[in-house]
Amino acid sequence: MKNDKIYYSVGALMYCPANNAKIVDKLVNNEFGDKFSLAFCLEDAIGDNHVRDAELVLIQSLKRLYTLQDDGFYMPKIFVRVRRPEQIVRLYKEFGAAAELVCGFCVPKFDQSNSKEYIKAISDVNDLSGDRIVYMMPILESHEMIDLRTRYDFLYDMKEQIDSIEAYVLNVRVGGNDLCNQFGLRRHGYETIYGVQPVASILTDILTVFSQDYVVSGPVWEYYSGSNCDVGLYDEVLADLLAGFVGKTVIHPNQIGVFNRACAVPKADYDDAIAILGWDQGASSMVAGSAKGERMNEAKVHRNWAEKIVYMAEYYGVI
Repeated sequence: MKNDKIYYSVGALMYCPANNAKIVDKLVNNEFGDKFSLAFCLEDAIGDNHVRDAELVLIQSLKRLYTLQDDGFYMPKIFVRVRRPEQIVRLYKEFGAAAELVCGFCVPKFDQSNSKEYIKAISDVNDLSGDRIVYMMPILESHEMIDLRTRYDFLYDMKEQIDSIEAYVLNVRVGGNDLCNQFGLRRHGYETIYGVQPVASILTDILTVFSQDYVVSGPVWEYYSGSNCDVGLYDEVLADLLAGFVGKTVIHPNQIGVFNRACAVPKADYDDAIAILGWDQGASSMVAGSAKGERMNEAKVHRNWAEKIVYMAEYYGVI
């Protein structure tokens, strides 16, 4: 399990087309609140014949943000979702001094066809960045996860490759809509993805393979308005957390506050986590009742959970 709060602080990762020149003004005016991250997308959000134009807008947006960063507005963690490995080093150089604003790169459709090239690109960009880590967030959304005959080999192959640059991997992400599309399925705003059984089984397998060593982020929630959309998102985030996901891809500012409320740590959990982490290791008993006297705490069995709870509390707060 990751043992630093940075891995738990990507939070709600809001996608924005990289050619949206208005995003800088919105950030400066604090229109999105706080406790979120931002991904400038050069992949699905951009037409195939307009990628370079979007790159140029992105470069100017980052340079402008760089000059304004001391103006007192909330600066999210910034990521760039590329569509090809060769974009990573080239864009990082073109960002110039503004490259220091880029926390990392989201890598879509990470699979055997491109994984080695993406890994090399991330290693190369870290050779350029000095002491500052530029992270990679691989997105698992390949059709090879659909077929049970190839799923496990695929996941463990990807895990082995990611392990080769573990220090540069901030989160592992999943493409929920891409997976639903393979089955011709789509959840409504009052349903969670865990009711889409074929996709839920894939998500469970991803967590089984990766979540012991990496923070794995939950699938996108596509509803941002209308009846029950907030309730549906809140319920799905709670289900994400119970399953083992931390963080989520969002597509609208309306979703950020709902996500953050769902991730706030209940005080009973926080109190128990602090008690577990502060346990006298020389004590004769490693078991005790919880602070509220409602459940059993075991110092050895619940330690990983307690560490995660404290990291989550640092970022999302305690309720």
